[in-house]
Amino acid sequence: MKKPVIGIMPLYDREKESLWMLPGYPALIEENGGIPLLLPLTDNLKTLDYFLETCDGFLFTGGHDVTPALYNQEPSSRCGETNRLRDTMDCYCMEKAIELDKPLLGICRGAQLLNVIAGGTLYQDLPTEKPSQLNHQMQAPYDRQQHDVQLIEGTLLAELFGKTTLGVNSYHHQGIKEIGSQLTVTALAEDGLVEAIYLPDRTFALAVQWHPEFFAPDTKENQLLLQAFLSHCFEAEKQATSD
Repeated sequence: MKKPVIGIMPLYDREKESLWMLPGYPALIEENGGIPLLLPLTDNLKTLDYFLETCDGFLFTGGHDVTPALYNQEPSSRCGETNRLRDTMDCYCMEKAIELDKPLLGICRGAQLLNVIAGGTLYQDLPTEKPSQLNHQMQAPYDRQQHDVQLIEGTLLAELFGKTTLGVNSYHHQGIKEIGSQLTVTALAEDGLVEAIYLPDRTFALAVQWHPEFFAPDTKENQLLLQAFLSHCFEAEKQATSD
């Protein structure tokens, strides 16, 4: 049986001028039944269109802060490093994936990007803009639970996991502020911060604020999450083959 090919957005190290990848991202894909494919960092639309046609789904990784101009704000003094090239590439690929109804899974920055693309805004720095007793920027090791999130009944993650509370790790200083249009919130932190969103009118367009890539790929939660994502990617691959 042919496995779905999943395009993974690359990470970029400015100081070393190099692309890199946390091994947990491709492991999530490979060890749950997919083929991970690391994309180049480029704004060449013909190159990106090739991958949009070739890949059966896309994983939008964490990393740089999203450029505030994308949600009509000036950068605050506490906004972190941004990367315009990556923003251009990620936005184009995500918008096209949504248009083509290609399954996508966003992680951390990927969740923030999905919200921005849908017309939402971000907190540029949670500690100063939304103070909380919860620590959303935990210290290593990251393969442990930092806080609980509430999975909202009747929405995607509650149905997927079969429960309404999930312990997650947490490593981010930005977060979702105003929710983009057409998005549904499916998880909330104890302090009310949005932790997961999805587009209900797409086959599978889900993004989570936490970092499943730091946990073993075969944990129950990761298996349920990735099997749901990859099953839709497999259907997309099968449909493309039949066409």
